Amino acid sequence: MSITAPPEHSTALVRVGVVDDHESVRLGLMAACMREGYQFIEEGENVADLIARLKDRECDVVVLDLSLGDGVSITDNVKNIQATGAGVLIHSIADRAAGIREALAAGAAGVIPKSAATAAVMAAIKVVARGEVLNNLEWASAIDADTEFAKAQLGRRERDVLNLYASGLPLRMVAEQLGIAPSTVREYLDRIRVKYVEVGRPAPTKVDLLRRAVEDGILPGLDHEPSGDDD
Repeated sequence: MSITAPPEHSTALVRVGVVDDHESVRLGLMAACMREGYQFIEEGENVADLIARLKDRECDVVVLDLSLGDGVSITDNVKNIQATGAGVLIHSIADRAAGIREALAAGAAGVIPKSAATAAVMAAIKVVARGEVLNNLEWASAIDADTEFAKAQLGRRERDVLNLYASGLPLRMVAEQLGIAPSTVREYLDRIRVKYVEVGRPAPTKVDLLRRAVEDGILPGLDHEPSGDDD
């Protein structure tokens, strides 16, 4: 099912897809997106269904339920959606902490509970559409409750580098701020990435490093959106 926003809203284009095994939820989110002026691209009862319906069309955000009963792992569902180029916003009941942790570890950009007000869900979609990580209570609670969500053991200087770099500063400016050479900053970043790989939380991109910094309390929020390059 594909319905687009009215023409007068076309300047505020946010392309949305929904995966949920309850038709009423899909239709409700569709109606809310249209009221908000978003472009509702497609919906499906599982990820494979959505991807088949998308064909060559793209979404900025896919709102994903965790309890699909399709026999596919949460990790695979998140990764399969990301492969289409969309960000993933988890929309689920609040007590699915283990599933939330798995989704976040797989790269989901955030969590919004099904009990949240519609306005909050729409705001969360907009955050994810901008390429940002949604830093909210559901995310923090899921991480804090997970004793196996190991933090990388970063030294003080490594934490300083990660703080500045993941906040959005380019590598050269991080070097200037810390009074060290750009090549030294790059060495620190390489070591930081190795440490995250060692605890099973790889961070190959700048956005991944932002996610790790938020998860580990190195950055309290999202004041800056990082660029994707390492220069």
